[in-house]
Amino acid sequence: MPSIQSRLESVRQQIQQAEQKYHRDAGTVQLLAVSKTRPVEDILQAVEAGQHRFGESYIQEALDKIEQLGNLALEWHFIGRIQGNKTRAIAENFDWVHSIDSAKQLRRLNDQRPGSLAPLKICLQIKIDEEESKAGIRPDEARELVKAMHHYPRLSLQGLMTLPAPSEQFDAQRKPFRQLRELRDELASAELPLTMLSMGMTDDLEAAVAEGSTMVRIGTAIFGPRHYPDQS
Repeated sequence: MPSIQSRLESVRQQIQQAEQKYHRDAGTVQLLAVSKTRPVEDILQAVEAGQHRFGESYIQEALDKIEQLGNLALEWHFIGRIQGNKTRAIAENFDWVHSIDSAKQLRRLNDQRPGSLAPLKICLQIKIDEEESKAGIRPDEARELVKAMHHYPRLSLQGLMTLPAPSEQFDAQRKPFRQLRELRDELASAELPLTMLSMGMTDDLEAAVAEGSTMVRIGTAIFGPRHYPDQS
């Protein structure tokens, strides 16, 4: 079985090849290693291979890892659904949140972000394809939240995220990513350039890079098949 180090190197090569193929500047697509459900030992192997950005979805599991690895200069991204009673833990312990889908979440995260920390970097999660099971906000709702960002000084809106329905067809994979990029271009301003497009996972990485992704969220291709525990 390939090691985490070799898997990471393979993913990095895929990103570099996609950047070249679609005329992206080298190094413009960041890699977020999705470490949810993975043990600390796996994360340490990734750190030894040069990875420092990690994505988590389950609060208690993430807090345990953050505490155990507190001596390392790691960047923690919350990418899961945000429960109302978990916002304080997110605000106090994470560097990024990719899954904002309501004004209420913005208010709570802003009010609960400690003043001793830098503003919490966030992305708005956009529901592109109307899948009922998926979280996210519609494009028209995103416009209203972007306009309201001046009310939240402890938050820093970096861009948009989407989690589209899976497809095996490359052109079909590209469509929702193109829609997200076009929405970003519409919403961006000099005050809020929205440079982050958090889109693309193991099975649609190339399509995401082709359409302008600046951060791909990769788990399986780095750590192998995932086993989901019953967590909140």
